[in-house]
Amino acid sequence: MDQASPQCMDSDSSLVAYQQDESLPKVVVHFSVMPGATLTWRVEADSTLTVQGERLWLTRISSPYDYWLAPGGTFRLQRGERVWLSTDGERAARVSLTCALPTKGGVFRRWLGKLVWLRMGPLAPR
Repeated sequence: MDQASPQCMDSDSSLVAYQQDESLPKVVVHFSVMPGATLTWRVEADSTLTVQGERLWLTRISSPYDYWLAPGGTFRLQRGERVWLSTDGERAARVSLTCALPTKGGVFRRWLGKLVWLRMGPLAPR
């Protein structure tokens, strides 16, 4: 897995994650799009794509338009859509994909977890 990393690849890409919405927790995946390569996938969660390095070509199955994103550009992706990425530059385009960490169980489960943590809930050891 030499093209994707959950860690920051360089100082520029770490800034991108903090320029977006500051609410936590977030999942940020960094990867490179090599010249001449085309990547495609189905988006699993609403996310923001950010480009660094070279300009990036993006197309979506739900849109009749293609998009060219300059370095520093961002694009909102919606859950369930299929996207294709490529670059026409001589260098790799560095891409960050940021999405909110999904919460499981909802508000009631978080509330019950806090009660247990405070040793006040029915599941707390006595």
